[in-house]
Amino acid sequence: MCGIVGYIGNREAYSIVIKGLQRLEYRGYDSAGIMLSGSESLNICKTKGKVEDLKRKAQNTIDINGQLGLGHTRWATHGEPSDSNSHPHVSSSGDLVIIHNGIIENYAAIKQALQERGYHFHSDTDTEVLVNLIEEIKSSQKVKLGKAVQLALNEVVGAYAIAVYDQNNPEEIVVAKLGSPLAIGIGEQEYFLASDASPFIEYTSNAVYLEDGEIAILRRGKEIKMRKIVDDSITYPNIFELKLSLEEIEKGGYDYFMLKEIYEQPRAINDTYRGRLLADQGVIKMAGIDEHLEKFLNANRIVIVACGTSWHAGLVAEYIFENTARIPVEVEYASEFRYRNPVIGTNDIIIAISQSGETADTLAAIKLAKEKGAFVFGVCNVVGSSIARETHAGAYTHAGPEIGVASTKAFTTQITVLSLLAIKLAQENGALSKTELHEYLAAIEAIPQKIENVLAQNSEIESIAFEYKDASNCLYLGRGYNFPVALEGALKLKEISYIHAEGYPAAEMKHGPIALIDEQMPVIVIATKKGHYEKVVSNIQEIKSRKGKIIAVVTEGDEEVKSLADHCIEIPDTQEFLTPLLTTIPLQLLSYHIALMRGCDVDQPRNLAKSVTVE
Repeated sequence: MCGIVGYIGNREAYSIVIKGLQRLEYRGYDSAGIMLSGSESLNICKTKGKVEDLKRKAQNTIDINGQLGLGHTRWATHGEPSDSNSHPHVSSSGDLVIIHNGIIENYAAIKQALQERGYHFHSDTDTEVLVNLIEEIKSSQKVKLGKAVQLALNEVVGAYAIAVYDQNNPEEIVVAKLGSPLAIGIGEQEYFLASDASPFIEYTSNAVYLEDGEIAILRRGKEIKMRKIVDDSITYPNIFELKLSLEEIEKGGYDYFMLKEIYEQPRAINDTYRGRLLADQGVIKMAGIDEHLEKFLNANRIVIVACGTSWHAGLVAEYIFENTARIPVEVEYASEFRYRNPVIGTNDIIIAISQSGETADTLAAIKLAKEKGAFVFGVCNVVGSSIARETHAGAYTHAGPEIGVASTKAFTTQITVLSLLAIKLAQENGALSKTELHEYLAAIEAIPQKIENVLAQNSEIESIAFEYKDASNCLYLGRGYNFPVALEGALKLKEISYIHAEGYPAAEMKHGPIALIDEQMPVIVIATKKGHYEKVVSNIQEIKSRKGKIIAVVTEGDEEVKSLADHCIEIPDTQEFLTPLLTTIPLQLLSYHIALMRGCDVDQPRNLAKSVTVE
């Protein structure tokens, strides 16, 4: 969950690396460091804190000149955030430098063996152990750096994306990958490396994504050399043309990425269904489905695996698939699925959902499902990501880069893709009439404008946020399609404002949570006209009688709930299965404003990282 970046070529490396770290800071921001190789010296600067802290320290303490550089922004795994635990790490001799995203599980045994050989350690990290293991192999077996890295990696257990530099050979960087993402940008007589392509998008549109178990040697002015770590066999780079634009990864006039991404949802949803949904023809085109249609139609069931917000999108999809296509669906936490020896058959379909396409637990679940013979379909946002490559087929969400740690547009575009998939299957298996099909497709096309209408209420939502910014706890209630939205709303509030919040099915309130309700307890209730409306109204009356403060999300024109609730936020009417695309918007805005009012960093909330690439 850290971010790594590097450069070797003819440009000054410092600005490239620092700017790259700033773009990767969503991956971890408790410490940062940089290494620069100049004509006569090796300069390293690292610090607890954010990249801005590193930038100030580096400009005052080291020579920032040099045409080779490595940088790292950290989310702590081994060792607390500190200067000494920050990357880059240097070997005992001072010759080798490493940056690492991942986790070495057997580091303790390796560390003990190295200590017995006289090695000393200055940090609590697994990464310092790895760089010294590489040095020990290089020295004892008298091999070049690339071979030493390869041999060392065959001894470690865990996940990694690493870049290693030897100051005795200042014209190369050795990189390798297993489980954690690593992209290599290819320019004219120069190479860039990073956890994703955003650090080098303005310099080159050509990138290689290392596959698991590959090592590459990047030499200044030479062709890239790649091999398999396990057997030393030669592999060849598959060069992708990047579609990412610089404008997409900038704030575009917004104060925070999160707010920008909330407001991008109408465009993102339109981009997600554009070219796939032909409403006037009653057609959905999805190549990943069309090419494997028989597998879907003959499947015994669909199992959705995901984590966090993507898991909530999967819960919404469960309702959509079962109600629309009449296909049985189970939704699993990927982190539990991978360890509990699940019963998976060859006629099962596994749908894996991940914004980044790099979520470690979801990737492990995919590999387990494939081993059991299941067909795996991926839904992710990042082109060329590990999940896109590991799955048999899939669909991109086309949300565009999501930089804010709290996911917003990924959630709604995932629901959009999964809705299209469910409707496509319902059309093919006869569960949906032509009339219903046209109504559903027209309703999806209308969603972006309806989200615009909800966003227009931002100032009213900000006023509501002001009243509840000092709350200690909060309940979110929803039923049916909007129960997962209640879970997602609670997650957003927890993530960015640090207020304890819980989401429940509204009917479960009487089974425990109602004991918490008093005049200090805000309760957000999703009470749209579609879906068990009368039951939810009864729940609201129960809250009201116990003096709870009620914030209700209702369908436009609702008067009954408005007479009971302390605050109402209206959404336009739509098909019931699409209501989550509208009801989630005010909950995102509410969390955003409360977090700002509490002085929280909405883009980089404490203890979190955007892409969870380690267990």
